[in-house]
Amino acid sequence: MLTLGIESTAHTFGASILNSKGEILSDIRDMYQTEIEGLEPRKVANHHKEVGNNIIQEAIETAKINIKDIELISLSQGPGLPLSLVEGMKIAKEFSKKHKIPLIGVNHVCAHLEIGKLLTKAKNPVFLFTSGANTQIIAYSAGKYRVF
Repeated sequence: MLTLGIESTAHTFGASILNSKGEILSDIRDMYQTEIEGLEPRKVANHHKEVGNNIIQEAIETAKINIKDIELISLSQGPGLPLSLVEGMKIAKEFSKKHKIPLIGVNHVCAHLEIGKLLTKAKNPVFLFTSGANTQIIAYSAGKYRVF
């Protein structure tokens, strides 16, 4: 099974292809950057709208697969910058409908935690998640992520 993952929670639009073993076949990103101002939500969303489809196409080409090989699309559904999330969702829904591929929303924070487990192969880790003003201590227990 191949999955297309789409990430658009903040300044970066990313697309990755993963196989059923959790191996990353491609990981393509484009980051909105500014010279002096911070992240203006509308400008970031416009960036995602401009680059999104090209990033997805590049991820597919880099993975050396055919679009028909993709069986699932996963999408960051939050938390994140609302306008960025909406633009990513629009692109993901359009791609899903066009190619008749199921779409599933993924919690942004949990995705970071799962990637950390995948890359480190840690058993029952406790996470310190920091993102801007958001800091949490999180562990997986009894089938759920729990914030302490």
